[in-house]
Amino acid sequence: MKDKILENIDNLKELERLYRENKLRFKLEFNQLYPELAGDKLADCWNERLNFESQEISWGSRTDLVFIILVSLLAGIIAKLPAFLNFDPEQFYMRNAGFIFLPFLCVWFIWKQQMQRSRILIIALIMLSGLVFINFLPGSQNSDTLILSCIHLAFILWLVLGFSFLGKNHDDYSRRIDFLKYNGDLAVITAIILIAGAILTGITIGLFTLIGSDISRIYQEYVAVFGLAAAPIVGTYLVQTNPQLVGKVSPIIAKLFTPLVLITLVFYLFAILFSGKDPYNDRDFLMIFNLLLIGVMALILFSVAETSREIKNRTSIFVLLALSVVTIVVNGIAVSAILFRISAWGITPNRLAVLGANLLILTNLILVAIRIFKSATKKSDLSDVEKVIVRFLPIYGIWAVVVTFLFPFIFGFR
Repeated sequence: MKDKILENIDNLKELERLYRENKLRFKLEFNQLYPELAGDKLADCWNERLNFESQEISWGSRTDLVFIILVSLLAGIIAKLPAFLNFDPEQFYMRNAGFIFLPFLCVWFIWKQQMQRSRILIIALIMLSGLVFINFLPGSQNSDTLILSCIHLAFILWLVLGFSFLGKNHDDYSRRIDFLKYNGDLAVITAIILIAGAILTGITIGLFTLIGSDISRIYQEYVAVFGLAAAPIVGTYLVQTNPQLVGKVSPIIAKLFTPLVLITLVFYLFAILFSGKDPYNDRDFLMIFNLLLIGVMALILFSVAETSREIKNRTSIFVLLALSVVTIVVNGIAVSAILFRISAWGITPNRLAVLGANLLILTNLILVAIRIFKSATKKSDLSDVEKVIVRFLPIYGIWAVVVTFLFPFIFGFR
């Protein structure tokens, strides 16, 4: 986009079109170009426009606000269906957790993106197919294939959300990175909302207790449930209407936790040698090991996305490179442990699913580390790392589809 901005720096109409096409990317590229454009009146006006920060919170239009309130209430009603219809809560939430709020986020982006009907139909069919399949899938709550299907279906729904977010720009890699950034910002603002909600809950229950009224059960069953269901929806609305709310918080979190996680991982690998535990013979330890891996992988992806927002910081890039290398080591241990367990005790749905996911993550990590190394040595731009990340998302999606829809039949629903 930099070249297009430079070519059209005196073309008001084309600059406005580029800006509306991808506002976040336009701002990033323009801010990198501005030092050489400073003094040009039009460039100065764009600089003021792009970097002006309102001190007030925007609540959007009345229509948007009414829409968010309505879908938040609908999400709460869906979350309360086990109580209203006498369903088994454990079975309901295990199978339908993703359907409580993700479809409404998809509707929000479909509405704001003015998506084509054909794409809306695709999203609706995927959502409906997943809903019917997971609720009619045989198996108890201890069924490995059912649990795997529920977990991977949630990931598929997340990818559908990404498809809704992209709108008509599904081939635009910068928009895919914007989706990852949106998820990071949403995690931050949702956490803040939940913390504020927890404080409000404590104060409310405490005040009513002082006057001899115990409302804890009613409050938790209704207010808390509706609040939990609405939190990501309200969070999305706030992030979209007020990007400045977490625009500076997310990069700080990424910069703070990336080196801390790197130090923790290094010490953890050394501690394993003296702990007497290993992922080869301890199933629970292997499970925790893989959860750690997924968390660190997510942090790397988020950190790369956040680092790309600003002028490149060489130290941050080298920290990311070190974290990628250490995570590759952790992933290599996990893969070897899974292969050992398969050779010793045979193939199970869990082992095969985890092996496939780990091999994909390992491949992705190696490619990411290579690109970060090239960026650190100034042989390529950090945007190449972004492309490696987002190109892998559909591959993860294909594996999730296989695990969700085929594993139950392959392994006889056990």
